Amino acid sequence: MKNYLRLMTLVCGVWLSSSHAELLPLQSSTALTHAPTVKTVGTTTLGSNVEGLLRYAREHNPSLAASRFDVEAATQRAEPSAALPDPVLRIEPMDVTRGGGTRYLVMQSVPWFGKRGLQREVSEAQMAQADGQMAATWTELANRIKQAYAMNHYTAASERLTQQTLDLLDNMEQIVQTRYAHGLATQQDVIQVQLEKTMLRGELIALQNEHHHNHARLNALLSRPTSAALADPEQLRSMPSPASLDEAGLLEQLRARNPQLRIAEADIQSAEKSRELSYAKRYPDFTLGVAPTQSGNTVKQWDLMFELNIPLQQSSRRAQEGETEAMLSASTARKQALLDQMQAELSEALSALESARRTETLIATRLLPQAELTYQSALAGYETGKVSFSMLIEAQKQILKAKQQHLQAQTDMQLRLADIEKSLGEE
Repeated sequence: MKNYLRLMTLVCGVWLSSSHAELLPLQSSTALTHAPTVKTVGTTTLGSNVEGLLRYAREHNPSLAASRFDVEAATQRAEPSAALPDPVLRIEPMDVTRGGGTRYLVMQSVPWFGKRGLQREVSEAQMAQADGQMAATWTELANRIKQAYAMNHYTAASERLTQQTLDLLDNMEQIVQTRYAHGLATQQDVIQVQLEKTMLRGELIALQNEHHHNHARLNALLSRPTSAALADPEQLRSMPSPASLDEAGLLEQLRARNPQLRIAEADIQSAEKSRELSYAKRYPDFTLGVAPTQSGNTVKQWDLMFELNIPLQQSSRRAQEGETEAMLSASTARKQALLDQMQAELSEALSALESARRTETLIATRLLPQAELTYQSALAGYETGKVSFSMLIEAQKQILKAKQQHLQAQTDMQLRLADIEKSLGEE
């Protein structure tokens, strides 16, 4: 029977050593020692890292493509915004009963000085809004891809971890059944290890289902069929150093680069120019014209025409001016409210990232080693008959729980990093 105990000790020792290697810090590890099963897509491995997913999304995501077309449309719209209206040609046959001449009148409407420039500036502000919307669409898309990748990595790693634990329990079951056959273990020990295996199989089914969902979400973000092949995630992104996450400096970057704030600022610029344009409408537009009169085959008379509209409806113009003033105030208030919200979200994400970082360090340096020592102690006690099999199983469960918590802390760090980058509008 000592041979069975030595075999059990060897199996558990190998599992413990592999579990320690699986949970190295993010900057130097692929999270799990088992190499992932890679599905090739053409000649590349799409899905194995975040960078490849982001490159693919830039080229294929339809929402991002729509935003590019919106920018193009806004650019094209700005070009004619300050153009003069088309001229008008009027033909007036004169004294047709006696075979008289024909008068031709060519007229060109001209806005008051400065109005065309203001119209172009309004269009340019709207073009800046479209450009900001494209940047916002990309940051939102990139955030969702990064988070989906992190969750896909978590479920894939959890699947492998659970499967490793099941393999360990298979070996333990064989040893316990052998001991039971020789009267060295109870039937309850056999039942307990089988119960633990059944519970882990249930967890594995749930993880496989979640892995499928994450796979489908990633493909949807890439505008691919939901069942299209993706490589298993290989490793998580490296985390920035704590020194680079200074809140005051990041808040400055947020105010300067956040796409939503850029949209809000462009909206303010558009409202300001619209207000100036409404005040410019107090002044009249005018029309210039030239009118040659043809008699027979010769032009015998030239007339000039000057037309001026009279801005008498001042009450309606005052209402339009009031409307533009209110719109400007609303745009300014919206930007401030958005800034307050963005600053709070960035602060929360930074705090959550630091909390996850500290949790990950605590688990890696304290909880996991302590759980492994507890397991080894329980294993030694079980060999000598001083510890029950249930205590050995409980110690094994504590290691599995600690490893899952470590994976969760790593994933939380990735999720919070993605949120911070979304707020800053950059990597």
